Amino acid sequence: MPIDPQAFPAYRPETTLLDLGDPFFDPVAAADFPHTQLRFRNDRAAAQVGLATLDDDEWTRHFGRFAPLPGTLPGPLALRYHGHQFRNYNPDLGDGRGFTFAQMRDHRGRLMDLGTKGSGQTPWSRAGDGRLTLKGGVREILATEMLEALNVPTSRTLSLIETGEDLQRGDEPSPTRSAVMVRLSHSHVRIGTFQRFAYHRDDDALRRLVAYTLRNLFEEHGDDPVRLLALVVARTARLAARYMAAGFVHGVLNSDNINVTGESFDYGPWRFAPTWDPGFTAAYFDHQGLYAFGRQPEAIHWDVMQLAVSLRTIAESDPLIAALDGFGPAYQTEVGAAILWRLGVRPRDPNSDRALVQATERALRTSGAGIDRFFFDAFGGELPAGYGPEWDEVRAALGGYAARKDRTHPYWSGTPCSLLIDEVESIWAPIADADDWSRLTAKVAAIRAMGEALA
Repeated sequence: MPIDPQAFPAYRPETTLLDLGDPFFDPVAAADFPHTQLRFRNDRAAAQVGLATLDDDEWTRHFGRFAPLPGTLPGPLALRYHGHQFRNYNPDLGDGRGFTFAQMRDHRGRLMDLGTKGSGQTPWSRAGDGRLTLKGGVREILATEMLEALNVPTSRTLSLIETGEDLQRGDEPSPTRSAVMVRLSHSHVRIGTFQRFAYHRDDDALRRLVAYTLRNLFEEHGDDPVRLLALVVARTARLAARYMAAGFVHGVLNSDNINVTGESFDYGPWRFAPTWDPGFTAAYFDHQGLYAFGRQPEAIHWDVMQLAVSLRTIAESDPLIAALDGFGPAYQTEVGAAILWRLGVRPRDPNSDRALVQATERALRTSGAGIDRFFFDAFGGELPAGYGPEWDEVRAALGGYAARKDRTHPYWSGTPCSLLIDEVESIWAPIADADDWSRLTAKVAAIRAMGEALA
């Protein structure tokens, strides 16, 4: 049976993407997979957009065979964009193994997209097969669950369905199993979307995209490019700050991977850093450490600079530069708030907060302590006695801070929840060897428990 929107009062479909018109996307069709076996459904995220009451057969039909959801887009659309990849401009990009196939409002009234990964070839696939490995889908589940729990604005993995194909890959044992993933995201408009129309000198399309983004993603009227840039600066500075507080390394912070809403998405080679090591990288091919842990704020700022460059033909340079200059101060404010959040204390005053954050970063860097262990132990503002003299500055700075939440949740009676690469591999191994999904299920539950304790 098709979904009846009247039966789901929280389901509010939208079609705003169609307002942009043909230059922004290409209609495509999903691949016809040999079979579809549901492996993961995120009912918590689905409930926020009115889709949690789908039974498994309906779920698989919509998110594995891509039968259209009612009232929204009539078919899948592969989005067009360009981007800088490791600082090299590439005009041959676009959705190559994914598409957007539905839009709707969430419980907060935000416009949300359902987008795919591994759904087949598009005009932008180049030589790729348009597929996703099952392991890649499992890794994306873990990344999005952990980031959500750690207060990082992120897309959510809504669905993972195994598709029955054997894939050849150069970076993991092959043949390997295939899957199609659906993500729930606050837009798929990227910095690279603006770059494409600047590259083609299509000022009318740029203005239309600015107005669309302001109206639908920031709920503001008008078509002022400078205002848009200022909003993107604020959102991306927050993202960079929360990456750092989470100890997360995205791995591929190209301008086509930066959503203008400041929501992180598209997790390929990601890692959580075990210690506060600025040079720690996630991608084996990032030989120069361009997107290393400590360089992520710089990398995101550089990407936002490319948005400013793209807007120069429809705005004056000086106000764009002024808006761009706001990134550094915004980042400093946001990283302070993010680290205080992980410490579980309430802000006091700017000078005290700055001193605490600087002392924390310094001690983490010089001591080599585990990031997750430290924030677990210090949550609520009291550092245990086992932390030696190198932590005296942090201990002194914490004095006088009030806890923003107590430690009564059962999570605090256990051990820190972390997600280092060895554990990711240990979760995947029983799936690959014996189709045993119990470790993944248990880990998602543990991550969500941590999120409850921190929230």
